[in-house]
Amino acid sequence: MGNSTDFCVIGGGIVGVATAHRILRRHPGASLVLVEKAAALATHQTGHNSGVIHSGIYYPPDSLKALLCRQGAQWTKDFAAAHDIPFEVCGKLLVATDSREYERMLALHERSVTNGVDVELLDAAELVRREPRVTGVGALFVPSTGIVDYTRVTTALAAEIAAEGGQIVLGAEIDSISETRETATVSGPSGSWTARTLVVCAGLQADRMARMAGLRTDFRIVPFRGEYYQLPPERAGLVHTLIYPIPNPNLPFLGVHLSPTIDGELTVGPNAVLGLSREGYRKGSFDIRDARDVLGFAGTARVARAHLRTGARELRNSLFKHGYLAECQRYCPELTVADLRPREAGIRAQAVLRDGTLVHDFLIERTPRSIHVLNAPSPAATSAMPIAEYLVDQL
Repeated sequence: MGNSTDFCVIGGGIVGVATAHRILRRHPGASLVLVEKAAALATHQTGHNSGVIHSGIYYPPDSLKALLCRQGAQWTKDFAAAHDIPFEVCGKLLVATDSREYERMLALHERSVTNGVDVELLDAAELVRREPRVTGVGALFVPSTGIVDYTRVTTALAAEIAAEGGQIVLGAEIDSISETRETATVSGPSGSWTARTLVVCAGLQADRMARMAGLRTDFRIVPFRGEYYQLPPERAGLVHTLIYPIPNPNLPFLGVHLSPTIDGELTVGPNAVLGLSREGYRKGSFDIRDARDVLGFAGTARVARAHLRTGARELRNSLFKHGYLAECQRYCPELTVADLRPREAGIRAQAVLRDGTLVHDFLIERTPRSIHVLNAPSPAATSAMPIAEYLVDQL
């Protein structure tokens, strides 16, 4: 039967760790085990992002993303301050570079007001006054946006889990999930655990875990590589705030942006290129099972047809650095090819429905003994603790 516990959490990213943390706070004295197949926590989406504390400006007002992101931004800052984790509220500029983007910017400004996010509408002159190296026809300034290292946040949460008696098991891949009326059992080469309640926060493997648990899934996790570059140290002071383009509202990606990091670096990225390996971060990574899952899924072809021009541009920019550079030069024209130095990519776990719809909001479903986070891309890191609270409420 394996090890018995009150709660089992699958997934050692920030959402899984925050959920385990919240369960123990809400159920003092309960037994809990968190299992993660990697050798360390926060090795995938949590540890491969821009480190932005998002404000919640982008998301439809009635969405989980809008609600939980606003709550999570404040929680992240408070938790970091309480645990001596460096963070900075540097603000963010969303820059419109032409008339079409300007119209989108105005619509985004209206949404920000509805979402209760403090935003300033800037003209071109004020934009240049604040960021002399950035050009555009206008911009939105979001003063509450910040930066942090989410791996450090995850590590601090994990330390508190251990202090409260929770068990974290690394290197534990799960290949089976079964349920009875009273329990859920997860097992793999490293062992098995039987729990009264199972929470699955598996990120890039979310669809596979859901199928193991018997959930009928009409979606597939499609990995999108987000490729980053790092600017040389002498360019680190090029901008003082996060610089974002105005996003395409039909896509869940925010575009290539300039991001100061909490460690004093300046990165640019990410793009969004279809990946053929869910956990392969090197360019050209290929996994036969992952490739078959993506290319054999009807939704992938439908997404490709619906966004053919965008996909072709992203692929071109991935293959040719000059194309990638052109995306950045639209708002920061002095950047050069020599400024774009290699940096490890990230991979976004994007749920895609069979009809080709990209799932924009967080997606959560359950069985009698388990609850599954099926889609939690950005801003999931910012929203991690409110997501955890939401999940524990469902338990």
